[in-house]
Amino acid sequence: MGQEESRSEEMDLAQIQELCILFMKECPSGALHLHEFKRIFGVPSSSAEESLYIETIFRSFDTNQDNTLDFLEYVAALHLILRGNLEDRLKWSFKMYDKDGNGKLDRHEVKRLIKIIHKIKFQTSSDIAMTPSQICDRIFELVDENHDGQISLSEFMEGAQKDQWVMNLLQLDINATGWVIHNCDISA
Repeated sequence: MGQEESRSEEMDLAQIQELCILFMKECPSGALHLHEFKRIFGVPSSSAEESLYIETIFRSFDTNQDNTLDFLEYVAALHLILRGNLEDRLKWSFKMYDKDGNGKLDRHEVKRLIKIIHKIKFQTSSDIAMTPSQICDRIFELVDENHDGQISLSEFMEGAQKDQWVMNLLQLDINATGWVIHNCDISA
């Protein structure tokens, strides 16, 4: 058991070194700026919706709010995206929706992100016949258990885990796995 822990620890150190090398290659200044973050995730400058979505994600990872991601913020972001458990990913998604940071989601906050997601995911698909307003209303019907017009973190977590449709809409996905696997083998 001690050897397994040691190998696992060594692997983590090697992975961190690999991430550091990749980070310094992508960001020689030691800081990842928003425009670099957009480039890394392939966000075209012509897409206002995707740009706003990525900016929101970037801000959520910029914990010291200096408009850059340093190496620790970068590693924390990658860890959450690639290896975070469902609970951590849902808490992060909640934080993304909670624009005013008051710990509750109102219809405006939910509809804001749903509009962006709707335009990105369903702009060329006829799979979904609901408007963002209808999606928002359905989410509140299914998740707002006490019907106070706000969704708490616990309602968000429980609602997402009870209904796959809600989970697909509430759990944000930035599709970073492919980029990371392509650039750096940290899945071992």
